[in-house]
Amino acid sequence: MGSKDIKTDIEVLRRKIRRADYHYYVLSDPEISDKEYDLLLENLKILEKKNPELITVDSPTQRVSGGLLKGFSSIRHKVKMLSLDNTYSIQEIDAWNEKMERFLERKVSSGFMVEPKIDGVSCSLIYEKGLFILGATRGDGERGEDITANLKTIKSIPLRLEGDFPPLIEVRGEIYIEKKDFEYLNKEKANYGEPPFANPRNAASGSLKLLDSALVSRRKLKCLIHSFGRVEKHEFFSHKEFLAKVSGWGLPVDSHSKYCSSLQEAKDYCFYCQEARDSFAYEVDGMVIKIDSLILQKELGSTSKSPRWAVAYKFPAHQATTVIKRIDFGVGRTGIITPVAILEPVECAGVVIARATLHNFDEIKRLDVRQGDTVLIERAGDVIPKIIKVIFSKRNGKEKKPLIPKSCPECSGEVAREKEGDVYWYCINPDCPAQLKRSLLYFASRPAMDIEGMGQSVVEELVDRKVVKSIADIYTLTKKDFLNLPLFKDRKAAKLVEAIEKSKHRPLYRFICGLGIKHVGEKVAFILSEKFLALDDISRARENELTDIAEIGPVMASSIVSFFASSKVKKMLDKFRKSGLSLSQKKKITKETFFSGKTVVFTGEMEGLTRHQAEAMLRERGGKASSSVSSRTDFLVAGKNPGSKYDKARKIGVRILTEKDFASLI
Repeated sequence: MGSKDIKTDIEVLRRKIRRADYHYYVLSDPEISDKEYDLLLENLKILEKKNPELITVDSPTQRVSGGLLKGFSSIRHKVKMLSLDNTYSIQEIDAWNEKMERFLERKVSSGFMVEPKIDGVSCSLIYEKGLFILGATRGDGERGEDITANLKTIKSIPLRLEGDFPPLIEVRGEIYIEKKDFEYLNKEKANYGEPPFANPRNAASGSLKLLDSALVSRRKLKCLIHSFGRVEKHEFFSHKEFLAKVSGWGLPVDSHSKYCSSLQEAKDYCFYCQEARDSFAYEVDGMVIKIDSLILQKELGSTSKSPRWAVAYKFPAHQATTVIKRIDFGVGRTGIITPVAILEPVECAGVVIARATLHNFDEIKRLDVRQGDTVLIERAGDVIPKIIKVIFSKRNGKEKKPLIPKSCPECSGEVAREKEGDVYWYCINPDCPAQLKRSLLYFASRPAMDIEGMGQSVVEELVDRKVVKSIADIYTLTKKDFLNLPLFKDRKAAKLVEAIEKSKHRPLYRFICGLGIKHVGEKVAFILSEKFLALDDISRARENELTDIAEIGPVMASSIVSFFASSKVKKMLDKFRKSGLSLSQKKKITKETFFSGKTVVFTGEMEGLTRHQAEAMLRERGGKASSSVSSRTDFLVAGKNPGSKYDKARKIGVRILTEKDFASLI
C-alpha cells in the first residue's frame, strides 16, 4: 500500500478506538469486547511503529509517555478553582437557599442540578482546537501542578474531542478509582509488603503524583466532568445543557446527575443517594446542589473561596479516628477465635462505633495494631466496622502488643491451628458454650430453620443455664422450660414452642444450611438436598461423589465428609430424628414453571418478602438467584431504593419486575 492508504488505515483505527472509548467510558454501553479493543490498539501500534512520521499527539497509543518525569511544574489557573461550602442538614440547605434569594431579591425558579460529590481529586483539563493540551491539579485554587502526562493515561479522558466543539474550553472534573479497583490495588500492595492506601481518594491522589506515567496507567483511574472554567466562542445557558454538550463531545459525565425542578426535589434526591451510596461503583461523600441557570450563576457570583450558586450536602463520614482501649477475643460457631478491638466510642457513618473486628492474628501483624493505638476505622453501609490503619505518629511507647491466647477465652479449652501456617486459631473443645450459642443462633436464623423468637438473649439464657447442650435439644424444649427464663410469660412461651414445632417442616436444604457445616451455605445446601434427597445419603457420600457436583470443590467436599464422620454429629442427628424431623424429601416431579432455568437478580428493599424468602421461592421453582447483573440475567426484581444494579439492568435491556410482579408470577 502507498503512504496515503496507510495514513487512512491509521485514521480509521484511531476513529474506531475513540468510538469504543466513548461508548465504554461516556455512555457505559460497550460496543465491542475487550479482546476486539486490544486487537485494534495492537494493529494501530504496529502501523505507527512502521510509520513513525504519522504518529500524532492525540493518537490512542500516546497515552503513556516514555521515561520518568523529572517533577511537576506549577501552573496558574486562568479562572480560579473554587471550593464549595458544606451543609450537613435540611436546615442548612434551606438556609443556603434563603441566603441566595436574599442576594437576588427574588425566588429561584430555574431549577437545580444535583450531582454526586465523588471522593476523588479535582482536576482541570484544557482542550485547544479539540486537542487535550494541558491537565492540572486544583492545588490552592490559584496554582496547581501540571500532570498532563499522567492524565493522558486515563482512558476516560479523550485526547481529542468530537463534534462541534469550541476553539478552547477548560473543563473541571474529578479523578477517582472505583471501589473494586481500589481493593485490588491494596491487595497488590499487601503482596509486596507495602502499606495499603487508607481510602480510594488517597489512592487516586497518590497515583497522580507518581513520576512514572506507565505506573499510573496500571492504576485504573477514571474521570468525570462536572463544570467548566472558561470557554471561547461558545455560550452555555444552563448547567444541564453544559453536561449534555460536553458528553456529546466525548467527555465523561456522571449518569447519577439529575435535574430537579424544585429545592424539595433536590433535597429528596440527596437523601435518596445517601441511602444508595454503597451501591455506587465509587466512593461518594455527599451531593452537590447547583443553580441550573448559568445566567443566575453569573448574577450570584462568588465569595473569595466559594461560589454562591452551589453548595455541598455532606453525608455522615464513613471513616473516623479513635483509640483502641483493649483487644478482646471472641469465639465463633466453628470455634474460630476472632480478635476484636474495643474502641473509645466514636460516631462514624451516622452511628456510634465502640468495637471493630480485627479478623485474625495475621491481620493484627499486618496492621501492627496494639492496645492504646490511635486508629482509622471505616464503616460502609451495614458492614461491620474495620480498622484501616494505625496512626503511628500518635504512638507514645505505652502501647501493648496483643498475644495469641493460650486457651479459649470462653471455656479455657485448648486452642490450635488446623495446619501450620493457617491464619486462624480454633478452640478445639467440642462442648465450648460460645460455639454452641452461635450455632444455635445460626440454626434458628432466617436462611436456616427460621425460628421466630429464638434470639440472642434467649439463646444466652438456655446455654448459660445448661438447659440446652446441643442444637438438637431445641426440639426437646417445653413451655415450662421457657417460663423458667426471665421475661417469659405464658403467651410468649407458647408462641416460641409453636415456632419450634413449625420449623420441623422446613425443606431439607434449610436444615442442612442450619447445621453450619464449614464452607456450606444456603446455595450448596440446596444443591445437596436436590442431588441426594435424604440427609442419610449425604452423610454417606464419599469425597469423589461430592466433587462430581460442579459447585463443590475438594475443600468443601472434605469438610462435608469430616462433619458427618464425627461421632458427636451422628448422636446429634439421631436426636433430631427422634424429635420428628424426617430429614428427607420426595423427588420433585419436573414441572415447568415461569422461572424454570431463568436467572434472577434481586435489588433494593423488599417489603412483602425477605431476600432469603424470595430466593428460596425462586429456587423451588427451578430458577437461579444471582448477585450481579449481566447479559445472562433474565429478570431483575427491584424493591424500594434500587441501586446501580437497576441502572445497569435498564442499560443492557434486562426485564425489570416489581416485587408485586414477582409475587404474582410465583
